[in-house]
Amino acid sequence: MKKNLSPRDEEILLLLKKFDFLTRDQLNKRFNLGKVRNTNRVLFNLSDYLMTVKEGHQTVYYLSKIGREYVGCDKIRKKGNHVQHTIMRNQLWLYYGYPRDWQNEMKVILENKYIIVDAMFTRNNFHHFLEVDNLQTMKENREKIKRYIQMIHKFRLQFGYFPTIVWLTTSEVRRKQLLEACKDLPSVKVYTLNEIK
Repeated sequence: MKKNLSPRDEEILLLLKKFDFLTRDQLNKRFNLGKVRNTNRVLFNLSDYLMTVKEGHQTVYYLSKIGREYVGCDKIRKKGNHVQHTIMRNQLWLYYGYPRDWQNEMKVILENKYIIVDAMFTRNNFHHFLEVDNLQTMKENREKIKRYIQMIHKFRLQFGYFPTIVWLTTSEVRRKQLLEACKDLPSVKVYTLNEIK
């Protein structure tokens, strides 16, 4: 038998529908749940609707079959290497103050070329494209950066400016490598996960 869910409970489920995987700390921050004990209580009350997986020292939540049915979600989430990538992407969404127009995994098409970005959003009326550097090699990152460089002119024709490319990476060493690789791009920001938590 389904419980009567509060509006906040429903919002938590809808957020997981949109963002796939969120940690306890991320849910706490987004919904101002207070102390860990209260957060655990809120999430425990939703246990029929949620599944969990451990990622390092974090508990990560995603929708169960009942949760998916409740919010009309067809996408089945599974544990795997992509969980940390998703958690990192969602951390940047929190860091930027929950942009309303945030879109995950977007294919940006300009004339006959395209690029798939981990997320796209606007800030101060300017487009931002997020790239998460988690498990891929620097060679893969450089290839993607090369595609951005090849598309600079097309972006300027389409938007009137080049969007800000925001990288989120795991270490200071990787940040320096990404900044060096992006030196020919007009607008780039590189954050480490630790600095935006």
